[in-house]
Amino acid sequence: MSHGGEEYAKALAAAARHSTAWLQSLPGRPVRPEVAAHDLTEVLGGRLPRGGMPAEEVVDLLAATAEPGLMAMSSGRFFGWVIGGTLPAALASDWLVSAWDQNAGLRYATPAMAAIEESAGTWLLELLGLPAGSDVGFVTGATMANFTGMAAARWRLLSDAGWDLDRDGLFGAPRIRCFVGRERHDSVDLGLRYLGLGKPVAVAADGQGRLIPDALDAALAGGSGPALVCLQAGNLHSGAFDPFPEAVRVARKHGAWVHVDGAFGLWAAAVPELRGLTRGCEDADSWGTDAHKTLNVPYDCGIAVVRDASALRSAMGLHTSFLVHDTEGPGDPFEKVPELSRRARGVPVWAALKSLGSDGVAAQVRGMAAAASDIAAGLSGLDGVEVLNDVGYTQVCVAFGDDATTRAVTAQIIKDGKVWMSGSRWQDRDILRVSVSNWHTAGDEVRTAVDAVSSALSSVRGI
Repeated sequence: MSHGGEEYAKALAAAARHSTAWLQSLPGRPVRPEVAAHDLTEVLGGRLPRGGMPAEEVVDLLAATAEPGLMAMSSGRFFGWVIGGTLPAALASDWLVSAWDQNAGLRYATPAMAAIEESAGTWLLELLGLPAGSDVGFVTGATMANFTGMAAARWRLLSDAGWDLDRDGLFGAPRIRCFVGRERHDSVDLGLRYLGLGKPVAVAADGQGRLIPDALDAALAGGSGPALVCLQAGNLHSGAFDPFPEAVRVARKHGAWVHVDGAFGLWAAAVPELRGLTRGCEDADSWGTDAHKTLNVPYDCGIAVVRDASALRSAMGLHTSFLVHDTEGPGDPFEKVPELSRRARGVPVWAALKSLGSDGVAAQVRGMAAAASDIAAGLSGLDGVEVLNDVGYTQVCVAFGDDATTRAVTAQIIKDGKVWMSGSRWQDRDILRVSVSNWHTAGDEVRTAVDAVSSALSSVRGI
């Protein structure tokens, strides 16, 4: 083994040792970080030294210094935002992605990465019940997945209106009217902003945050021109799903492109008894989701799916002499995402799907929904706790009487560190939001979650 090989072996062995120790610590460690960022900058920052340090020592220093400032997001007791854990096969394959160090943009240059991602894409379409032949691109997360689907929509809508976006840009183009549910995720608005499409029209939603189709019909009828409708599979607070059959039918009546933000909810389609939540979703034009949420692969892995492959590749693609294109396959991966250079994000997705199979994915998602239901049942049995949403998927929202008490209980839960649950505001009330998106969350974690809330509430009340 060369000297360089020895350095790699030592550094990787150190990384494996520290990684294993971290993972083994998750069941018992506090979820919250023990120190703040400013506490670590003195050790991790300062002046850049003139002399270097052996790779193995760098890894040891990094792991030892960073460990107190890490949040146990992969713990089954982490319920903040919507952040999943990591499956063993997905984590290990992600290490291989870094070791292989392939730029996954060109099919000709990295045929193994292309084949793996194409296979994963085909499996995803089958698993989620989306149209066969749709293009699948692997992006950084749900924000860019939504951006990518809506970029394809922008290109198609303007092209159909007779406008050459590539040649003439947006100035003077027909305005694309954008419609979203009142309780959409803000990443949809962010994607529209990136695309220069402006502020969307917010359509009325029901008490669980589901877009109301009649309100969408009225909003679309109030004007003319190209239209983009964004629907939602999984409300951030309630977990509710828009009524896809009715909403898509209304959108089609007005000639609109339909995009679905399914960051964590699209995976309900993989579970037979939950599939009704996404019924009609397959009739949309584009979809965005996150593999690092419900599927539980490492971070930096969103998925964009577009039915109209030519629109997606026209919006994202590039042809130039210095790139060697594969003329025998289905096109280059970079034509489906907003990047020329990227890591092979689809490899951990392939590994997760291969390790689970369709039955395993269904069991994983089913388990998350069951854990959310059990947590809601446990919390509803506590005096002074009100569960605010219909718990039909993976989200639970609770309040503790007035807003001040709710904020105080949330702060106490975070301070205690047994679990992590994030606060939010929904339906004009401060709430505690519980998101179940980790494959580890089950009986013990459910009981710990309920006990942690009970203890925090008692502490706030001075009991």
